Amino acid sequence: MASSHTVLMRLVASAYSIAQKAGTIVRCVIAEGDLGIVQKTSATDLQTKADRLVQMSICSSLARKFPKLTIIGEEDLPPGEVDQELIEDGQWEEILQQPCPSQYSTIKEEDLVVWVDPLDGTKEYTEGLLDNVTVLIGIAYEGKAIAGIINQPYYNYQAGPDAVLGRTIWGVLGLGAFGFQLKEAPAGKHIITTTRSHSNKLVTDCIEAMNPDNVLRVGGAGNKIIQLIEGKASAYVFASPGCKKWDTCAPEVILHAVGGKLTDIHGNALQYDKEVKHMNSAGVLAALRNYEYYASRVPESVKSALTP
Repeated sequence: MASSHTVLMRLVASAYSIAQKAGTIVRCVIAEGDLGIVQKTSATDLQTKADRLVQMSICSSLARKFPKLTIIGEEDLPPGEVDQELIEDGQWEEILQQPCPSQYSTIKEEDLVVWVDPLDGTKEYTEGLLDNVTVLIGIAYEGKAIAGIINQPYYNYQAGPDAVLGRTIWGVLGLGAFGFQLKEAPAGKHIITTTRSHSNKLVTDCIEAMNPDNVLRVGGAGNKIIQLIEGKASAYVFASPGCKKWDTCAPEVILHAVGGKLTDIHGNALQYDKEVKHMNSAGVLAALRNYEYYASRVPESVKSALTP
Protein backbone atom coordinates (compact mmCIF):
# COMPACT_ATOMS: atom_id res chain seq x y z
CA MET A 1 0.00 0.00 0.00
CA ALA A 2 1.22 3.48 -0.88
CA SER A 3 0.50 4.78 2.59
CA SER A 4 3.23 2.52 4.03
CA HIS A 5 5.86 4.46 2.06
CA THR A 6 7.32 7.81 3.09
CA VAL A 7 6.13 11.00 1.41
CA LEU A 8 9.55 11.56 -0.17
CA MET A 9 9.81 8.12 -1.79
CA ARG A 10 6.23 8.28 -3.04
CA LEU A 11 6.96 11.69 -4.53
CA VAL A 12 10.17 10.48 -6.23
CA ALA A 13 8.39 7.37 -7.57
CA SER A 14 5.58 9.52 -8.98
CA ALA A 15 8.00 12.11 -10.39
CA TYR A 16 9.88 9.33 -12.19
CA SER A 17 6.72 8.19 -14.00
CA ILE A 18 5.73 11.81 -14.67
CA ALA A 19 9.19 12.54 -16.13
CA GLN A 20 8.87 9.56 -18.46
CA LYS A 21 5.51 10.85 -19.65
CA ALA A 22 7.17 14.24 -20.18
CA GLY A 23 9.82 12.64 -22.38
CA THR A 24 7.06 11.11 -24.53
CA ILE A 25 5.37 14.52 -24.90
CA VAL A 26 8.68 16.13 -25.95
CA ARG A 27 9.14 13.49 -28.67
CA CYS A 28 5.52 13.78 -29.84
CA VAL A 29 5.73 17.56 -30.33
CA ILE A 30 8.72 17.17 -32.69
CA ALA A 31 7.07 14.24 -34.48
CA GLU A 32 3.96 16.36 -35.11
CA GLY A 33 6.15 18.99 -36.78
CA ASP A 34 4.91 22.20 -35.11
CA LEU A 35 7.18 23.38 -32.31
CA GLY A 36 5.04 26.46 -31.56
CA ILE A 37 8.08 28.61 -30.76
CA VAL A 38 7.58 31.82 -28.75
CA GLN A 39 10.42 34.24 -27.98
CA LYS A 40 10.42 35.19 -24.29
CA THR A 41 13.06 37.78 -23.34
CA SER A 42 15.50 37.36 -26.24
CA ALA A 43 16.39 35.32 -29.32
CA THR A 44 18.18 32.79 -27.08
CA ASP A 45 15.32 32.61 -24.53
CA LEU A 46 12.65 30.54 -26.24
CA GLN A 47 9.55 28.62 -25.27
CA THR A 48 8.00 25.84 -27.38
CA LYS A 49 4.77 23.89 -27.33
CA ALA A 50 6.76 21.12 -25.60
CA ASP A 51 7.80 23.49 -22.75
CA ARG A 52 4.15 24.44 -22.22
CA LEU A 53 2.63 20.95 -22.43
CA VAL A 54 5.32 19.32 -20.30
CA GLN A 55 5.04 21.93 -17.55
CA MET A 56 1.25 21.51 -17.49
CA SER A 57 1.70 17.74 -17.35
CA ILE A 58 4.30 17.72 -14.57
CA CYS A 59 2.77 20.41 -12.35
CA SER A 60 -0.82 19.18 -12.69
CA SER A 61 0.12 15.52 -12.18
CA LEU A 62 2.12 16.34 -9.04
CA ALA A 63 -0.48 18.75 -7.64
CA ARG A 64 -3.29 16.18 -7.97
CA LYS A 65 -1.36 13.58 -6.03
CA PHE A 66 0.45 15.89 -3.59
CA PRO A 67 -1.82 18.93 -3.12
CA LYS A 68 0.26 20.46 -0.31
CA LEU A 69 3.50 20.63 -2.32
CA THR A 70 5.00 23.94 -3.40
CA ILE A 71 5.68 23.55 -7.14
CA ILE A 72 7.73 26.16 -9.02
CA GLY A 73 7.94 25.80 -12.80
CA GLU A 74 10.02 27.75 -15.29
CA GLU A 75 7.22 28.75 -17.63
CA ASP A 76 4.76 31.48 -16.74
CA LEU A 77 1.55 29.87 -17.94
CA PRO A 78 -2.03 31.10 -17.50
CA PRO A 79 -4.17 28.94 -15.19
CA GLY A 80 -6.73 26.77 -16.92
CA GLU A 81 -8.09 23.32 -17.47
CA VAL A 82 -5.43 20.71 -18.18
CA ASP A 83 -6.21 18.01 -20.74
CA GLN A 84 -6.66 14.65 -18.99
CA GLU A 85 -4.24 13.12 -21.50
CA LEU A 86 -1.44 15.15 -19.92
CA ILE A 87 -2.02 13.68 -16.44
CA GLU A 88 0.23 10.84 -15.26
CA ASP A 89 -0.81 9.10 -12.05
CA GLY A 90 1.55 6.12 -12.10
CA GLN A 91 4.55 5.58 -9.85
CA TRP A 92 7.76 3.67 -10.41
CA GLU A 93 7.54 0.61 -8.18
CA GLU A 94 11.30 -0.02 -8.08
CA ILE A 95 11.77 3.30 -6.30
CA LEU A 96 9.13 2.43 -3.71
CA GLN A 97 11.14 -0.68 -2.86
CA GLN A 98 14.15 1.43 -1.91
CA PRO A 99 14.60 2.52 1.72
CA CYS A 100 14.06 6.18 2.48
CA PRO A 101 17.16 7.75 4.11
CA SER A 102 16.30 8.09 7.80
CA GLN A 103 16.86 11.87 7.89
CA TYR A 104 13.98 12.28 5.40
CA SER A 105 11.57 9.65 6.69
CA THR A 106 9.28 12.05 8.56
CA ILE A 107 9.17 14.87 5.99
CA LYS A 108 5.66 16.20 5.37
CA GLU A 109 4.33 17.08 1.94
CA GLU A 110 4.00 20.76 2.79
CA ASP A 111 7.71 20.91 3.72
CA LEU A 112 8.85 20.10 0.18
CA VAL A 113 9.49 22.44 -2.75
CA VAL A 114 9.60 21.03 -6.28
CA TRP A 115 11.54 22.90 -9.00
CA VAL A 116 10.48 22.03 -12.55
CA ASP A 117 12.27 22.75 -15.82
CA PRO A 118 9.96 21.19 -18.41
CA LEU A 119 12.52 21.41 -21.21
CA ASP A 120 16.10 22.23 -20.31
CA GLY A 121 17.94 23.13 -23.52
CA THR A 122 14.98 24.64 -25.39
CA LYS A 123 17.15 26.50 -27.90
CA GLU A 124 19.00 23.28 -28.74
CA TYR A 125 15.66 21.48 -29.06
CA THR A 126 14.56 23.99 -31.70
CA GLU A 127 17.85 23.46 -33.58
CA GLY A 128 17.71 19.66 -33.56
CA LEU A 129 20.55 19.18 -31.03
CA LEU A 130 18.38 16.64 -29.28
CA ASP A 131 21.03 15.01 -27.07
CA ASN A 132 21.29 18.36 -25.19
CA VAL A 133 17.65 18.22 -24.04
CA THR A 134 16.48 17.12 -20.58
CA VAL A 135 13.37 17.31 -18.39
CA LEU A 136 14.22 18.26 -14.79
CA ILE A 137 12.26 17.69 -11.58
CA GLY A 138 14.17 18.69 -8.43
CA ILE A 139 12.93 18.24 -4.87
CA ALA A 140 14.15 20.46 -2.02
CA TYR A 141 13.74 20.35 1.76
CA GLU A 142 14.78 23.15 4.15
CA GLY A 143 16.41 24.95 1.21
CA LYS A 144 18.57 21.99 0.18
CA ALA A 145 18.21 19.90 -2.99
CA ILE A 146 17.62 16.33 -1.75
CA ALA A 147 16.08 14.38 -4.64
CA GLY A 148 16.10 14.75 -8.39
CA ILE A 149 14.84 13.21 -11.62
CA ILE A 150 16.36 13.85 -15.06
CA ASN A 151 14.68 12.49 -18.18
CA GLN A 152 16.61 12.50 -21.46
CA PRO A 153 13.90 12.17 -24.12
CA TYR A 154 16.39 11.55 -26.92
CA TYR A 155 18.98 9.39 -25.17
CA ASN A 156 20.13 6.83 -27.76
CA TYR A 157 18.65 8.72 -30.70
CA GLN A 158 21.80 8.36 -32.80
CA ALA A 159 21.72 4.56 -32.48
CA GLY A 160 19.48 4.09 -35.52
CA PRO A 161 15.76 3.93 -36.35
CA ASP A 162 15.07 0.87 -34.15
CA ALA A 163 16.74 2.27 -31.02
CA VAL A 164 14.68 2.60 -27.85
CA LEU A 165 14.66 6.30 -27.09
CA GLY A 166 14.96 8.00 -23.73
CA ARG A 167 16.10 7.21 -20.20
CA THR A 168 15.40 8.52 -16.73
CA ILE A 169 18.09 9.13 -14.12
CA TRP A 170 17.08 9.64 -10.50
CA GLY A 171 18.72 10.14 -7.14
CA VAL A 172 18.14 10.80 -3.45
CA LEU A 173 20.86 12.14 -1.14
CA GLY A 174 21.91 9.41 1.25
CA LEU A 175 20.61 6.68 -1.06
CA GLY A 176 22.47 7.18 -4.35
CA ALA A 177 21.85 7.94 -8.01
CA PHE A 178 20.54 5.43 -10.53
CA GLY A 179 19.83 4.93 -14.23
CA PHE A 180 23.33 5.55 -15.65
CA GLN A 181 26.87 4.16 -15.51
CA LEU A 182 29.16 6.40 -13.43
CA LYS A 183 32.42 7.16 -15.24
CA GLU A 184 35.20 9.58 -14.39
CA ALA A 185 36.85 11.98 -16.85
CA PRO A 186 40.41 11.09 -17.94
CA ALA A 187 42.84 11.61 -15.06
CA GLY A 188 44.94 14.75 -15.28
CA LYS A 189 42.76 16.32 -17.98
CA HIS A 190 40.80 19.53 -17.45
CA ILE A 191 37.82 19.26 -19.76
CA ILE A 192 35.38 22.11 -19.15
CA THR A 193 31.73 22.00 -20.12
CA THR A 194 30.04 25.37 -20.40
CA THR A 195 27.24 27.30 -22.04
CA ARG A 196 26.70 27.12 -25.76
CA SER A 197 24.52 30.20 -26.28
CA HIS A 198 25.00 32.44 -23.21
CA SER A 199 28.75 33.10 -23.23
CA ASN A 200 30.37 36.44 -22.35
CA LYS A 201 33.75 37.79 -21.24
CA LEU A 202 33.29 36.68 -17.61
CA VAL A 203 32.54 33.12 -18.72
CA THR A 204 35.54 33.09 -21.07
CA ASP A 205 37.93 34.60 -18.49
CA CYS A 206 36.88 32.05 -15.88
CA ILE A 207 37.32 29.11 -18.24
CA GLU A 208 40.75 30.30 -19.40
CA ALA A 209 41.87 30.52 -15.75
CA MET A 210 41.13 26.78 -15.39
CA ASN A 211 43.88 26.03 -17.94
CA PRO A 212 41.56 23.70 -19.89
CA ASP A 213 42.70 20.92 -22.20
CA ASN A 214 39.35 21.12 -23.94
CA VAL A 215 36.12 23.16 -23.73
CA LEU A 216 32.73 21.62 -24.57
CA ARG A 217 30.06 24.21 -25.39
CA VAL A 218 26.69 22.50 -25.01
CA GLY A 219 23.12 23.36 -24.04
CA GLY A 220 21.25 22.56 -20.84
CA ALA A 221 22.40 22.35 -17.20
CA GLY A 222 21.01 18.82 -16.96
CA ASN A 223 23.06 17.78 -19.97
CA LYS A 224 26.24 19.33 -18.51
CA ILE A 225 25.90 17.42 -15.23
CA ILE A 226 25.36 14.20 -17.20
CA GLN A 227 28.65 14.95 -18.99
CA LEU A 228 30.34 15.11 -15.57
CA ILE A 229 28.91 11.82 -14.28
CA GLU A 230 29.62 10.00 -17.54
CA GLY A 231 33.25 11.10 -17.78
CA LYS A 232 32.97 13.41 -20.80
CA ALA A 233 33.89 16.54 -18.80
CA SER A 234 35.76 17.28 -15.57
CA ALA A 235 34.06 20.54 -14.58
CA TYR A 236 30.99 22.62 -15.38
CA VAL A 237 31.87 26.32 -15.30
CA PHE A 238 29.29 29.07 -15.82
CA ALA A 239 30.45 32.46 -14.54
CA SER A 240 27.24 34.30 -15.36
CA PRO A 241 23.83 34.88 -13.77
CA GLY A 242 21.77 33.21 -16.55
CA CYS A 243 21.07 29.91 -14.80
CA LYS A 244 17.96 29.42 -12.59
CA LYS A 245 17.04 27.18 -9.64
CA TRP A 246 14.95 24.86 -11.83
CA ASP A 247 18.07 24.31 -13.99
CA THR A 248 20.25 23.17 -11.11
CA CYS A 249 18.05 21.56 -8.43
CA ALA A 250 17.64 18.07 -9.94
CA PRO A 251 21.13 17.85 -11.52
CA GLU A 252 22.78 18.97 -8.28
CA VAL A 253 21.23 16.03 -6.43
CA ILE A 254 22.46 13.49 -9.00
CA LEU A 255 25.99 14.92 -8.80
CA HIS A 256 26.05 15.15 -4.98
CA ALA A 257 24.66 11.63 -4.63
CA VAL A 258 27.77 10.24 -6.38
CA GLY A 259 30.28 12.38 -4.47
CA GLY A 260 30.51 15.46 -6.70
CA LYS A 261 29.98 19.07 -5.76
CA LEU A 262 27.96 21.96 -7.22
CA THR A 263 28.06 25.51 -5.85
CA ASP A 264 28.01 29.08 -7.07
CA ILE A 265 31.27 30.65 -8.33
CA HIS A 266 32.15 31.70 -4.74
CA GLY A 267 31.76 28.16 -3.40
CA ASN A 268 28.42 28.82 -1.68
CA ALA A 269 25.74 26.13 -1.63
CA LEU A 270 22.67 27.02 -3.70
CA GLN A 271 19.43 27.56 -1.77
CA TYR A 272 16.09 26.14 -2.92
CA ASP A 273 13.47 27.27 -0.40
CA LYS A 274 10.25 28.62 -1.89
CA GLU A 275 11.02 32.26 -1.06
CA VAL A 276 14.44 32.30 -2.73
CA LYS A 277 15.07 34.32 -5.91
CA HIS A 278 14.97 32.11 -8.98
CA MET A 279 18.21 33.32 -10.56
CA ASN A 280 21.54 31.69 -9.62
CA SER A 281 23.04 35.18 -9.80
CA ALA A 282 26.56 34.10 -8.80
CA GLY A 283 26.85 31.45 -11.50
CA VAL A 284 27.57 27.74 -11.22
CA LEU A 285 30.72 25.70 -10.59
CA ALA A 286 30.53 21.90 -10.48
CA ALA A 287 32.83 18.89 -10.65
CA LEU A 288 32.59 15.18 -9.99
CA ARG A 289 36.17 15.08 -8.64
CA ASN A 290 38.85 17.72 -7.86
CA TYR A 291 36.29 20.45 -7.22
CA GLU A 292 38.87 22.35 -5.10
CA TYR A 293 41.23 22.70 -8.08
CA TYR A 294 38.57 24.48 -10.12
CA ALA A 295 37.30 26.56 -7.20
CA SER A 296 40.86 27.76 -6.46
CA ARG A 297 41.32 29.02 -10.01
CA VAL A 298 38.24 31.25 -10.26
CA PRO A 299 39.68 34.76 -10.83
CA GLU A 300 38.99 37.43 -8.21
CA SER A 301 37.73 39.70 -11.02
CA VAL A 302 35.04 37.13 -11.81
CA LYS A 303 34.08 36.73 -8.15
CA SER A 304 33.77 40.46 -7.63
CA ALA A 305 31.55 40.78 -10.73
CA LEU A 306 29.09 38.11 -9.57
CA THR A 307 27.26 38.85 -6.33
CA PRO A 308 25.32 36.04 -4.65
